[in-house]
Amino acid sequence: MSGTHKEACYANIIIDISHEKVDRPFQYHIPDELRGKLSVGDCVEIPFGVGNKVRKGFVIGLTDVAEYDPDKIKDILRISTEDNSAGEVSIRLAAWIREHYGSSMIAALKTVLPANKKQKTLIHKYIVLRMPLREATEYYYECVRKKNYARERLLKELIESPEDRIPYELVTGKLNVSSQTIKALADKGIIKIESESYYRNPVKLEEQTQDKKILSVEQQAIVDTVISDYDEGKRETYLIHGITGSGKTEVYISIIEEIIKRGRQAIVLIPEIALTYQTLKRFYRHFGQRVSVMNSTLSVSEKYDQMQRAKDGQIDVIIGPRSALFTPFPKTGVIIIDEEHEPSYKSESMPKYHARDVAIALAKMVPGGASVVLGSATPSLESYYKAQTGEYQLFNLNRRLTGGTLPEVEIADLREELRAGNRSIFSRSLQAMISDRLEKHEQIMLFINRRGLAGFVSCRSCGHVFKCPHCDVPLSEHRGGRLVCHYCGYEEKVTKICPKCSSKYVSAFRAGTEQIENEVHKLYPDARVLRMDADTTKTKQSYEEILSAFANMQADILVGTQMIVKGHDFPNVTLVGILAADMSLYAGDYRASERTFQLLTQAAGRAGRGEKRGNVVIQTYQPEHYSIQTAARQDYLAFYNEECAYRKLLMYPPVSHMMAIQIWARNEENGAAFANYLKAAIERSHFDNAVVIGPAAASIAKIKDEYRMAIYIKMNDLDGLINIRERIEALLEKLTNDGRMTGLVVQFDFDPINGF
Repeated sequence: MSGTHKEACYANIIIDISHEKVDRPFQYHIPDELRGKLSVGDCVEIPFGVGNKVRKGFVIGLTDVAEYDPDKIKDILRISTEDNSAGEVSIRLAAWIREHYGSSMIAALKTVLPANKKQKTLIHKYIVLRMPLREATEYYYECVRKKNYARERLLKELIESPEDRIPYELVTGKLNVSSQTIKALADKGIIKIESESYYRNPVKLEEQTQDKKILSVEQQAIVDTVISDYDEGKRETYLIHGITGSGKTEVYISIIEEIIKRGRQAIVLIPEIALTYQTLKRFYRHFGQRVSVMNSTLSVSEKYDQMQRAKDGQIDVIIGPRSALFTPFPKTGVIIIDEEHEPSYKSESMPKYHARDVAIALAKMVPGGASVVLGSATPSLESYYKAQTGEYQLFNLNRRLTGGTLPEVEIADLREELRAGNRSIFSRSLQAMISDRLEKHEQIMLFINRRGLAGFVSCRSCGHVFKCPHCDVPLSEHRGGRLVCHYCGYEEKVTKICPKCSSKYVSAFRAGTEQIENEVHKLYPDARVLRMDADTTKTKQSYEEILSAFANMQADILVGTQMIVKGHDFPNVTLVGILAADMSLYAGDYRASERTFQLLTQAAGRAGRGEKRGNVVIQTYQPEHYSIQTAARQDYLAFYNEECAYRKLLMYPPVSHMMAIQIWARNEENGAAFANYLKAAIERSHFDNAVVIGPAAASIAKIKDEYRMAIYIKMNDLDGLINIRERIEALLEKLTNDGRMTGLVVQFDFDPINGF
């Protein structure tokens, strides 16, 4: 592919219709008036189909060679004024996403071209003196004589500072001069109105410079390695495994400073909107106006302007969730992915890409190449596995930068609490510690581990969980007294008696932040409590308001879901209570143990980040589970070794790969018949070493009157899975052409992160 091509007569264009039948390039003739003006990535308007309906499309190639009879090739109508040029890198990246994840090319293009609809330009207007000072002074005295007070006020300001530009809003506001008066003076040639366009800036922070922190020996070694590799032309992927509070952000900032000195830009991905404010503040203190943010709270106009600022070289650093990855910097030098283990880096809509893998692909495509730096206290098994096999370079940070030590962790066995007659949400030990901290005016965080709650059923007396005998994942409770596996479809009836200890305390566990908040008010009526969950963070500023209030000591206890435990630094928090720690163990998902370990480790890391020693209480019905034991010890390697052995045994990522074929059907019987037909077709193809599981009902089997089911294929070779997907896509295209796909939709998800 090439950029602007002066001699090109034809353009290959992808049409803006998300349909498999048109998911290929169409060739158009470039009319004389557009010759030399088109570039790869431009959005154009073209006549399409029998009725020549005007459609939009993206130029993906320019050529001199007609692929068809030149007389039958239609002309491009015009370059669209609504969209930015995508650039060749974006086109190549979209093609890579299409190839690896499966989707239409236009869906991949729309993924890499965020905020591309042209927005109204904002204008600053200024008023300046146009005529010579002597003549302006004479006219001023004439206005005084004629009692033209408005003109008199404006001219007085201009004569006092003849070299200055006065903002238009100041003249109409403070000086109370009407726009008609301003126009009349401009028409006479006395003043001139100057206009200047400017971009919207979503960063509403006062610029504060901060002395650069001196890095530890371990931190400096990471920066030196990354930068010396960069200077030698090596573009590597690095994984920083740093315990909570070990100063990963300072390492990122130092790397970015060096990259900027080399004339390049940096993309910093963070997983949650809740982290944006705190993270942005730290970066803003170092880079000032050269840093901006991209996230879902921004308006369309603000997003568009950040893209333009990046293109025009007005910013060096962009911070945001996975969509920030597609910021069109001309010279990206480093891509940093903080908390790289977070599931939110995986897109749940087509194409179902993972930001980590796309970042590595993008780093190879940008001019000059870019380095990729991943960081986490609890790396994903995929990343750590690649670090162990040498694909990524591994760094360790094992010391808290603040000088604080890791907190003391206590595991409270809720089975024992039940036997002792305690039916409260809080264990006796946690209740005593909350009272102690309130007396000392220290702060407390109470975290309810609700992630993955899918109605798992367990015994409250002995901790036994009802699991699928074929897939080793917990069964989920469904209506009609059924327990169902969402991988293979295995079912059994709900029983009221535990098969292990014969207890009658068998039920699905459910609890929420509101319930906990009410319990806190009951037990500690004088405590000031804040709650942070999906209900309390609906407005644009709510994250910032709640976190700021807690940081400013306006509350004693913060109750919340996983959004309170990631990345936040509150020096006065000396107690973290983790309620129902094992809830995420039973989400009917092969990643459940990994998520539990990550959440518990991150939550425990919030305590004792200042000078005071911290305590953590982990409440659980499964105190002996390896994910809970290793999280309590903050022993990542022990967890990794145990979990990897289990994944290897059952052919799960990262040791193997898995593809989910997700099926939506308007009619349940048709959907089930189609799923079985598809499975039989896959098995008939005799793919070597492929293990096919299902079809099974999805974890939520019906949404908006559409039935959902899935087939899972496990295979050691990722390219082999991509080959299977391509063959299935060819079959689906044939079925679509035969009219046999009505009411059916099929999507693909590689190494799925979230349950379906």
